[in-house]
Amino acid sequence: MAEFLALAPLGAADLLAAELATLGALEVRERPWGAHWQGELESAYRACLWSRVASRVLLRLRAAPAATPEALYAAAREIDWSQHIGPTATIAVDFDAVRSAITHTHFGALKVKDAIVDQLRERRGARPDVATSRPDVRINVRLVNDEAVFAIDLSGEGLHRRGWRAVQVAAPLKENLAAALLLRCGWPEVAAAGGAFLDPMCGSGTLPIEAALIAADAAPGLGREYYGFLGWAGHEAGLWQTLLEEARTRRARAEFPAGRIHGSDQDGRGIAAAREAAVRAGVVTLVQFEQRPLAAVRAPAPAGLVLVNPPYGERLGEPEALRGLYAELGRVLKEKFDGWQAGVFTGNPALGRELGLEARRRHRLYNGPIEAQLLRFTIGSEHYTREFRPGRLPPVDASRREAPGAQMFANRLRKNLDALGKWARREQVRCYRVYDADMPEYAFAIDLYAGAEHYAYVQEYAAPASVAEEKVRQRRAEVVAVLPQTLGLDDSHIWFRTRRRQRGRDQYEKVAEQQVFHEVEEGGLRFLVNFDDYLDTGLFLDHRLTRARLRELAAGGRFLNLFGYTGTASVYAAAGGAASTTTVDLSRTYLDWARRNLALNGFDGREHVLVQADVLSWLESAPAAGWDLVFLDPPTFSNSKRMTGTLDVQRDQLALIRATMRLVAPAGLLVFSTNFTRFALEPALLSEFAIEDISRATIPRDFERHARIHACYLIRHAPGGRLAEAPKTAPVKGAV
Repeated sequence: MAEFLALAPLGAADLLAAELATLGALEVRERPWGAHWQGELESAYRACLWSRVASRVLLRLRAAPAATPEALYAAAREIDWSQHIGPTATIAVDFDAVRSAITHTHFGALKVKDAIVDQLRERRGARPDVATSRPDVRINVRLVNDEAVFAIDLSGEGLHRRGWRAVQVAAPLKENLAAALLLRCGWPEVAAAGGAFLDPMCGSGTLPIEAALIAADAAPGLGREYYGFLGWAGHEAGLWQTLLEEARTRRARAEFPAGRIHGSDQDGRGIAAAREAAVRAGVVTLVQFEQRPLAAVRAPAPAGLVLVNPPYGERLGEPEALRGLYAELGRVLKEKFDGWQAGVFTGNPALGRELGLEARRRHRLYNGPIEAQLLRFTIGSEHYTREFRPGRLPPVDASRREAPGAQMFANRLRKNLDALGKWARREQVRCYRVYDADMPEYAFAIDLYAGAEHYAYVQEYAAPASVAEEKVRQRRAEVVAVLPQTLGLDDSHIWFRTRRRQRGRDQYEKVAEQQVFHEVEEGGLRFLVNFDDYLDTGLFLDHRLTRARLRELAAGGRFLNLFGYTGTASVYAAAGGAASTTTVDLSRTYLDWARRNLALNGFDGREHVLVQADVLSWLESAPAAGWDLVFLDPPTFSNSKRMTGTLDVQRDQLALIRATMRLVAPAGLLVFSTNFTRFALEPALLSEFAIEDISRATIPRDFERHARIHACYLIRHAPGGRLAEAPKTAPVKGAV
């Protein structure tokens, strides 16, 4: 009896443990990373050959303390490597460390390799060679909390490599993850009941081919040429050959009719690759691939399973662009697959809302480093979600108004309206936040905007995956039921969106195309806001006091607004008597919005310049020491295709502020602001400039619950400057 370990994609450990129990493994114990068990070598061979979910199979040798390089070396030398490594065998060492003193993985691997080589050289007079690609013996070492676990990697390389995929084909899913999705969706049961399978966006065919291998009782490892145990000194070749023959016999005896497994895609190149892969996998007679756009997909049978891994947008701006694709997928499922089971695997679960279907189950899995969800549906009208125009208030269910939760929420909102309303009237604040997840279970932000008319902009913070979808819908319905009455607004004046964690300029990306603007007031000035087309309205309410400070500082000077967005800071500077304003932003849309905001307040002269440019490139060529007051409010992160590079405000602050200070006049001032809540100022800046932290003084009362919503600094030319505390001064009345 020996101890074995098997690794699996995160989220699939239970599936792996269930597999191992059918393969002769004893005392199987599930772990987050996979499972371990006791058993004979045959159980490990079967796991390598038959497990559809495992990533690797390891033979555990020993565990030992290894807090230092010397201890690691000594622990490795205590293993008799001659039992595992033959005289002519090549080796490789994989090393990983977690929460340990040794952190450099390459160094750790070298220490273990040295121990093995030194031991075998002393015993045999010759050392084994290292082969990084397909060595005869691969040694796996994992160091956790300064304890090293040594193992032989019996798989040799990832078990997702079944041997049927062309090397040059990029696949969005590894084969073992695809199999895990199929098992999670119950494909073996669907297939046994006579159901069909379809992936309408199959790409190079991973899901249909894995579905065919399952249905045909084909061992996923039967087509592999390389395993880590083939060159291992403990390998039992006769046993392995017996298991291979058994697998071939089972495959030959399996009876699964053709015409029940389908894959389609609009990309002809992907379909061609899928057909070639099906030939190599030996399932070409079982799977039908065809080039077909999503809208033209048809159900190939009365019942079955649809499983799809649609794109979810990893680059900036892509997720919102995919809303239409998910909506189209939902329409196709509802119109053509009534009665089917369906699974949608996405790294952006928010897009799943666009399907218009209620998920009956959600499973968290990882596609490499990306956390994703498998959404499972039963297609039928009783599971359709109610549709409403994006951005507007969902349909009000009056029956929810008397629910205890709805009443508690309404009471809290009324108290806030009373207290903050008095403050707003006293301070002449017309646009402010009246509720911000005050009751955590009702995680909404509610902003009021006033001009000639009054409006409310409601943002629902996306619930974590641990909160059941039914509970989310219930709380949303309770809030929606009481909002119009409590706010005293017609529902046509209330906008509603779900707010998810944004990166960089995601909040600026367009989500609709209404082009309807509303005029509101702030600080005696007029601004245009848009509640329909963007996640943010064009007026950042938490920067209200920062803008007021810019108005106080701008008199008579030249003002520069970098990453100008809709130009609100430029309007304030102009209102404060700036001799000129220059607003720089990459977006033509936002510069036009800024122009309209300036003109709305009478600042449409030639002294107010708008520049469309990548700020990072513009800073390199702009004339030095030209501006008396500069406002720098960069996005937290941005990698727009039109930029010359990426921007990370924490990482790049030193270069960004230095480049900006080059443009500030000797007696000028830079006001630097960021909404990155974990921002920390680089110490090097403190030795170059005089810096005053005014963050606390720029957080308005309506954002006091989230005092880290932004950071703000005054930066001047003064070598050797030190960070000063924010002055405890009250905001100027009437100027906020």
